[in-house]
Amino acid sequence: MSDHDNSAIIAAFCDAWTRHDVDAIVDSFTDDAVYHNIPMDPLEGKAAIEAGIRGFLGTMTITFETHLQVADGDVVMNERTDTVTAGDKVTVMPVMGVFVLRDGKIAEWRDYFDLATFTGGGS
Repeated sequence: MSDHDNSAIIAAFCDAWTRHDVDAIVDSFTDDAVYHNIPMDPLEGKAAIEAGIRGFLGTMTITFETHLQVADGDVVMNERTDTVTAGDKVTVMPVMGVFVLRDGKIAEWRDYFDLATFTGGGS
């Protein structure tokens, strides 16, 4: 169990994505964190996560709209709509995120979404 307000930490993390604040996003992770977009291979370690995120945000913008978030100790789960804009293409995706925190930082992040929605376009 944590003394940190993990729900507020994840809310701020999601807000950093919407602001495209890569430094704040990366600073949210432990050095040994694992970030796994479930349809894809996981990124392991803060350096790999940073490279992946800089790669994403170098070619697209991503905004998070959180609809529901629950926290139980060091686990925070949220239901979101992520809007990904790459050039003229806008993809709107329902996403379920699971975060495991350690000492106020994200140690594990798993996002569940339909890869076909992401690769096939959106509304």
